Amino acid sequence: MSRQMHLGLFLLGTGSHTAGWRYPGALDSFVDFAAIQKIGQIAERGLFDLIFMGDNLNADPKAHPSYTLRLEPLTMLAALATSTRHVGLGATVSTTYSDPFTVARAFASLDFISGGRAAWNAVTTSNPVIGANFGTVHPDHARRYEMAGEFVDVVKQLWDGWADDAVVADRKSGLYIDPQKVRAIDHEGEFFKVKGPLNISRAPQGHPVVLQAGGSEAGLQMAAKSADVAFSVVQDIDEARASYADLKKRLPSFGRRPEDVTVLPGVMPVVGRTDKEARDKLNELQGYIGDGKAMAVLAERLGQDFSGYDLDAPVPEMDLPDTYHAFTRVLLSKARREKMTLRDLYSLTAAARGHWVICGSPETIANTLQEWFETRAADGFNIMPPYFHEGFEDFVDGVVPILQERGLFRRQYEGSTLREHLGLARPQRS
Repeated sequence: MSRQMHLGLFLLGTGSHTAGWRYPGALDSFVDFAAIQKIGQIAERGLFDLIFMGDNLNADPKAHPSYTLRLEPLTMLAALATSTRHVGLGATVSTTYSDPFTVARAFASLDFISGGRAAWNAVTTSNPVIGANFGTVHPDHARRYEMAGEFVDVVKQLWDGWADDAVVADRKSGLYIDPQKVRAIDHEGEFFKVKGPLNISRAPQGHPVVLQAGGSEAGLQMAAKSADVAFSVVQDIDEARASYADLKKRLPSFGRRPEDVTVLPGVMPVVGRTDKEARDKLNELQGYIGDGKAMAVLAERLGQDFSGYDLDAPVPEMDLPDTYHAFTRVLLSKARREKMTLRDLYSLTAAARGHWVICGSPETIANTLQEWFETRAADGFNIMPPYFHEGFEDFVDGVVPILQERGLFRRQYEGSTLREHLGLARPQRS
């Protein structure tokens, strides 16, 4: 079979556009579970590989509404598993503010509840204010990634604590669990001490799928070692190709093949029946963003206060620390390449919080995605609808059929697990 595109849905209940909830008819709540169930049904109609729900561990009334008011991801996805049958279900859980035993148990449980569709987005949590919610001081970038590397290793060891056939349940002999096929991990590391085993048997996928996003050197190394899916931040196709190649060439040093990691850049598609209608729609969405909101998003993404700058002057030069956020590099590169003013940059950043925005008819958007896919800038895309439900349905009903007609995307689910959707092997017990 020829190489096939993969599609994920980045689930923000009020849409990925900062002001998408203001669009006529759009959802304005991310705690309406009936509406979330409908999103799951639309994703399955579009034959998406997975739904991915990010998370945030603090509440900022000035931030995107869905970052401030949301259901806890694992609780929500466990409920969503009962009203979906095929689509993968991924959630963010922090390696900085969680513990390996609880995370391993929770995602194994979700894998059972969903019939093998669970995915964990292992993130280090970059926002320093979150430490106050856990009564601790936020670790620096290097330490967070050191913790994360050990955390993921421990979780995978726990998932391998049970052999696939450890549960015997032999009524005649009375043997329920074969103790020879269950083991403790007795892990003692720099950050974690975990005996194990889990009190749940080996998950249907062996290991739930591991997702990861991080553009720093430490983040890329973590993705190359541990991730099954890597989310990326992009704005330019040439840079995306270079980043894609860079990640893929790191894999052999960890005994892995290029096809072992699926690279999905985030993209917010604004779809209209024509290119003009799509541009008008995007302009209307942009009109809902106030300068204050836009500047707040830009400051958060670039880590600098721009309140004293001339908005119509060129974007100022700034030094990037070694631990820069991926958004910082990508946005500043685009600003310099296109000679943007600060006003241009904050408008771009506020639209989809720094993610790539494409706008056009279904044909135009399909052409763009095809070019990125076929020239190895991506293995597929993490679709970020500007608002729900219409903004997502525009893509599913308009763009997906074109990709199918061109032989780029599936016409039916051919497996039952997320690993099967992604073409990933089930891990052997180590």
